[in-house]
Amino acid sequence: MNFQSLREECFEANLALPRTGLVDLTFGNVSVLDRERGVFAIKPSGVDYRELSPEQMVLLDLEGRLVEGSLRPSSDTPTHRCLLRAFTGIRSVVHTHSRHAVAFAQAGQGIPCFGTTHADYFHGEVPVTRALTTEEISGEYEWETGQVIVERFTGLDPLAQPAVLVRHHGPFVWAGSGSKAVETAQALEIVAEMALKTRQLNPESAPIPGALHDKHFLRKHGVQCFITGR
Repeated sequence: MNFQSLREECFEANLALPRTGLVDLTFGNVSVLDRERGVFAIKPSGVDYRELSPEQMVLLDLEGRLVEGSLRPSSDTPTHRCLLRAFTGIRSVVHTHSRHAVAFAQAGQGIPCFGTTHADYFHGEVPVTRALTTEEISGEYEWETGQVIVERFTGLDPLAQPAVLVRHHGPFVWAGSGSKAVETAQALEIVAEMALKTRQLNPESAPIPGALHDKHFLRKHGVQCFITGR
């Protein structure tokens, strides 16, 4: 089977990460899924972004079996696979260690919505997961990371809230394409920096009013992504 377009979409999305300033060293990866064929592409582990090529993208199925590729897939592959399986409306997952989003993850705090920039992308506070247990860390750690994310999204719509902070770790973001997922990851880092500075200027800052939040999110995403109970 020809997966060239899948490889190229994944390659271009991974290449965009250093251009956006979202990654240091090799701390980041993107996966892109062909949902019809049940195969996803992901960045190989430890390869410098300057050395990447479409042919180096590793292809796996949603059971984790290798389809094509000679390199070792990213160590975060089981987390990507878990999310691609659980969130059926998405095609791409991005994981970075972008600095401001990681700061919130390390503090164990979600990113509150203080303004319309946040509201344009995320319908509510960007949530943070619970900490993994010792047993989860000692077991299938990367898969359990995905499971903790899925657990956190009980009652939430992953299309309306396309990002999460894994406590003590960092952000995972998703979308319907590789380019959109990278854009959303960049938006997440921007609003994390804005939220941190807002709190520094005024620790008592209140979240954006609900009507204004809904106005900005819904005019960009439509009522199909509407969720209540933020």
